Amino acid sequence: MTDLTLMTSASDPASVLPSLALLSHRVRVLPMDAASLVKMPESTVLFLDARDDLATAKTLCRLIHASGLSTPIVLILTEGGFTVVNSQWGIADVVVANASPAEVEGRLRLVTERGNMPSGVQSNTVGAQDTDGLIRCGDLVVDTNGYTASLHGHPIDLAYKEFELLKYLVQHPGRVFTRAQLLQEVWGYDYYGGTRTVDVHVRRLRAKLGGEYEHVIGTVRNVGYRFDPPEDDKDDSAARVNAAQG
Repeated sequence: MTDLTLMTSASDPASVLPSLALLSHRVRVLPMDAASLVKMPESTVLFLDARDDLATAKTLCRLIHASGLSTPIVLILTEGGFTVVNSQWGIADVVVANASPAEVEGRLRLVTERGNMPSGVQSNTVGAQDTDGLIRCGDLVVDTNGYTASLHGHPIDLAYKEFELLKYLVQHPGRVFTRAQLLQEVWGYDYYGGTRTVDVHVRRLRAKLGGEYEHVIGTVRNVGYRFDPPEDDKDDSAARVNAAQG
């Protein structure tokens, strides 16, 4: 069973891709707008309704990739939509709205087996964990096995939840998380405190990272937080990708 998200503005979501109702996957429905991007779970396949509004669908595809999300996108199209869509959209696959259950299942299987990498999108090596459990972002090193972090080779004195929050953000560079999402992922379902505790821990983390690195935990106004790798680390990552392509 695969976790699926259907993003649509249709008044009757079941009519968008009727075959989905005949498959055994979990399907959540979200409105077709930018605010829905922060509501998607981390591991999902997005079915994006592009039947009647290709312009909005294309904008959402761009926003998803600009936000650093690796969510694979399957566009739901009419026959006429095929004349517009190309590889620049960064989608994993397309499917016509009247596709059979067998076709939808087959396309979904291919998308998941490809490792959830949308066509034309390179993975970001920033925040990648090596075999020793180390995540390096510039001079910041997070040891996921030893539960320690260091900056310029000097250990950072972090409380357990401060480390867990830093680790989670570093593992998802560029992705925006709401306070509620961070509370759920870092503190767990059984935590009954408010989202204010996330702000407190972010403030403490920034103080311990110091003036040079406090900016790596960025604030997205009216949304939440994200990890912004140091610029030199981004440049090194881009150079590695370009070298591999060359």
